[in-house]
Amino acid sequence: MNIQEVIQTKVIEAVASLYNITIPSVEFQPTRKDFEGDITIVVFPMLRFIKGNPEQIGIQIGAHLEKELNEVKGFNVIKGFLNLVIADNYYKNFFDSIKNDQSYGCKPEQDKNAILVEYSSPNTNKPLHLGHIRNNLLGYSVAEILKANGNRVYKTQIINDRGIHICKSMLAWKKFGDGATPESTGIKGDKLAGIYYVKFDQVYKEQVAGLISAGMDKIQAEKQAPILLEAQEMLLKWEAGDAEVINLWKKMNSWVYTGFNETYANLGVDFDKLYYESETYLLGKDMIADGIEKGIFYRKKDGSVWIDLTDEGLDEKIVLRADGTAVYMTQDIGTAIQRVKDFPDIGGMVYTVGNEQDYHFKVLFLILKKLGYSWAQHLYHLSYGMVDLPEGKMKSREGTVVDADDLIKEMTNTAAQISQELGKLDDYSEEERQKLYRIIGLGALKYYILKVDPKKRILFNPKESVDFQGNTGPFIQYTYARIQSILRKANLSAGKLLNKQGHTVKLHSKEKELIKLLEIYPETVKLAAENYSPALIANYTYDLVKEFNSFYQQVSILGESEEEIRIFRVQLAKKVGEVIKSAFQLLGIQVPVRM
Repeated sequence: MNIQEVIQTKVIEAVASLYNITIPSVEFQPTRKDFEGDITIVVFPMLRFIKGNPEQIGIQIGAHLEKELNEVKGFNVIKGFLNLVIADNYYKNFFDSIKNDQSYGCKPEQDKNAILVEYSSPNTNKPLHLGHIRNNLLGYSVAEILKANGNRVYKTQIINDRGIHICKSMLAWKKFGDGATPESTGIKGDKLAGIYYVKFDQVYKEQVAGLISAGMDKIQAEKQAPILLEAQEMLLKWEAGDAEVINLWKKMNSWVYTGFNETYANLGVDFDKLYYESETYLLGKDMIADGIEKGIFYRKKDGSVWIDLTDEGLDEKIVLRADGTAVYMTQDIGTAIQRVKDFPDIGGMVYTVGNEQDYHFKVLFLILKKLGYSWAQHLYHLSYGMVDLPEGKMKSREGTVVDADDLIKEMTNTAAQISQELGKLDDYSEEERQKLYRIIGLGALKYYILKVDPKKRILFNPKESVDFQGNTGPFIQYTYARIQSILRKANLSAGKLLNKQGHTVKLHSKEKELIKLLEIYPETVKLAAENYSPALIANYTYDLVKEFNSFYQQVSILGESEEEIRIFRVQLAKKVGEVIKSAFQLLGIQVPVRM
């Protein structure tokens, strides 16, 4: 148990002893910098159970803890806040217990149900863009955090490779592409498909404008534009298995998949299994038939099938069209069930999808529960806000999106420019510089996105994200590199200092603050897993780095004359570096040993 858990047990015992009352839990918070203490107990929530003056209650509980716990060496009460002073020996002993633990903060895989995490899930009519980057980074990081919390994890995506939007890019290529290929044009395959998706929209708008100028109603013109009718006909041919359309679909999708794989590799994300909408869109129809028999679904006069969720505060939802064709909900029901068949040990799923689909997932999860699947109790929609640019919202059809590959390249170039201005890499070879620019640029991009709570919308500023000061990836990477420099100078490679006991004199306040932050790393990983929030890891790491830099500026490490203290501070710096690296791995970010 950590110190908070120990104290909570004793506080509950103290309240029972002093007031003959049982309280369910204890609220803690860090002690304010202007007060003496290490851990603060908030007395006010106890007033729901205990009648009395909060300051007097705090004094009585503090006196009880000081008497019963060797770790508590003093206390003070300020306006209902009980500030506890924890003995240095507790922190010294704790640090000795973790300093050589290479896996500190991360649990081994435990014998429990696996979790499937879905992310990315792009359409095959355009390249990945900035919005996809947020999706991929969130999904990948949550998967890694869940692993660190002891879960077995499967990473997957469903690729949206069919439908009218796919036919739009196919038709535009057929009409205007003149046989262009990625090889003949030198254009990445997913970008090439995206060019014709934009081209379709341009032609469509021109045709709609022409029909309106000829006297047609706007709504009718939007439905009767010739190129749209051609795309709809192509979709019908695809569904009928027309050989020519299927071959074109396979060819263009293969270009796109090659492009996607290159982007995923550059971004540093991967998957254990891929699902394709063209293979899953008919799944779920059998479940609908079964649900009708059980009275979960009902059929309307036109033959369409619905579910009534008004008693649950939702509405009626169609699950099968009148002509018997599936809707997205049908497909998602079937895909979820298929995934459990593919991975029988799945006990829950996480869907990384933008917040515009919040309602869809409420309905999906409720339907799966009504169908009687036990794992449906453990489904989670990792809902996230959109990513905006200073110039506004992105629009794929108009070609005003930030291409993922272009952004990765821009981030690398920005990192190079700033690094060169700072003159930090004068002794690097060109190859070393390029590798480092990429690590810094990608680290800046990933950290800037992941430090924000997933539910919040992001205004992304590339230059701001590569700043070497403040709450940024490069600032944290630079601190890690600084620690590695300290370790090289301390000559730890021989292991002489690693296993020696640290000093036995009083801890410096900055040493103590660092150890207090190290102590809460496992709890931070646990909370991040429970809340599906990489932001908790990112901001913890920033707090740790800020505290280390304050420590670095205020105490001497290698220049310390007393050997015991010098050894201890080198060990402490080493452990901080290990935790930074561990935390950044959970975010999918590399840390450089030199900068």
